[in-house]
Amino acid sequence: MSSVFLRLALGISFLSAVADRFGLWGAYGQPNVAWGNYARFVAYTAKLNWFLPAAIIPLLAIISTAAEILFGLLLVLGWKTRTIALLSGVLLTSFALTMTMALGVKAPLDLSVFSAAGGALLLATSANFPFSLDELVRTNKEAESSARGGSGANVHDSNENWRGRELSSPAQVR
Repeated sequence: MSSVFLRLALGISFLSAVADRFGLWGAYGQPNVAWGNYARFVAYTAKLNWFLPAAIIPLLAIISTAAEILFGLLLVLGWKTRTIALLSGVLLTSFALTMTMALGVKAPLDLSVFSAAGGALLLATSANFPFSLDELVRTNKEAESSARGGSGANVHDSNENWRGRELSSPAQVR
C-alpha cells in the first residue's frame, strides 16, 4: 500500500505545481502560491538555469511543464509506473541540482525535492502497484491466460529448468 501513497503523492504534487504556475491556486502573493502565473514560472526557470542561453529558457519551461503534467497524470492513474517513476526521479534530481547551483542547498532541502526524487526512484523499484492501471492490465492478462488453459508461465523461457537440465532454447526440448 505504500506504493499507492507514494505514487499519488508524487503525481498530485506534480499536478499541483503545474496548477500553481497557471494561477489555479491563486495569484502571486497569496498564501501558499509560489508563482501564480506562467510568466513568473519562466522567470524562475531562468534563475535556476542561469548557465543556459536565455533563448532556451522558454522551451525548457514548456518541456518541464509538459513532463510534470504527463508524469503527474500517469502516476495518479498508475500507468507504466516503474518507467514513469524512474523518469520522475531523474526530473526531480535535475530540479534539485539546478536549485542547489542557483539557490544553495537549503532551497531544495526545504522544499523536499531530494526527498521526492528519492521517493520516485524508490517507487521505480517496486514490484506491485495496487489500485493502478498497471495492476488492472496484469490481472486481465492473467485471467486471459487462465481462460485459455495456460498456467501464465512462458513456455519459451530460456531459463526454464526441465528434468534437471538448463535449457538455452525451446528447440532443445524433445
